[in-house]
Amino acid sequence: MPVSTSLQGAPLWQRRTTRAQWLQFAAWLLGISLFLLCWKVISDNTMWVFVEDAGRQGSDLISRMMPPRWEYASVLWKPMWDTLNIATLGTALGIVMAFPVAFLAARNTTPHPLIRSLALTVIVSSRSINSLIWAMLLVTILGPGVLAGIIAIALRSIGFVGKLLYEAIEEIHPTPVEAISATGASRLQVMNYAVLPQVMPAFAGISVYRWDINIRESTVLGLVGAGGIGLQLNASINSLAWNQVSVIFVMIFATVLVSEWVSPVCATRSFS
Repeated sequence: MPVSTSLQGAPLWQRRTTRAQWLQFAAWLLGISLFLLCWKVISDNTMWVFVEDAGRQGSDLISRMMPPRWEYASVLWKPMWDTLNIATLGTALGIVMAFPVAFLAARNTTPHPLIRSLALTVIVSSRSINSLIWAMLLVTILGPGVLAGIIAIALRSIGFVGKLLYEAIEEIHPTPVEAISATGASRLQVMNYAVLPQVMPAFAGISVYRWDINIRESTVLGLVGAGGIGLQLNASINSLAWNQVSVIFVMIFATVLVSEWVSPVCATRSFS
């Protein structure tokens, strides 16, 4: 029998059957075996010669980035503005598409279980594919540029916003819904006066949070030709202009810091 300690410090005896002990032992054995198997696969596919030399290569790369070429920053304002536009417009487009999908996916607002399954499929499909992969596909279809980046961010945002919003809809208090329904209100009126007031604060917070995430994701979309500062980053890396890469890193870091400060403020004002 294993011994545990209560909040008062007195020992508590917990009976554990032989079957439970063997199941716990099997679970630990399975977990350790899986860890060792993964480590072996990683080790077999890793060139440890390069890993051993990683410290010297990293310090050499950092030395090439110093000092940053600060005059290059004048070239980056337009790409950074494009990045912010990609994040903002992509988030707005994703929110517009995710809003009705969330109501169709929630158990208490969907008109039919089949429609709910289709809405959940849309949400899962969006969340399963990274925005960078969406951008690669869209660049192939639409060509390089910010349009592909905006749509990629939007398609990725549908799953995030839709999932969190439909969970918020399912957690609303039923009393206002029952009260409005008892007056003979239509389904649309119930949604407008009983459901929306309860989920709008959560919806505002989710939207601002997704916009903050999309700023980070939009900085790398240019690596596949979807516009933004990622194009300059890719060009600088390909030309081995590491002092320009350091300037891009600083600008991206500063932009993310500003978004980290702005998003909580916007979320707080949205809730108030």
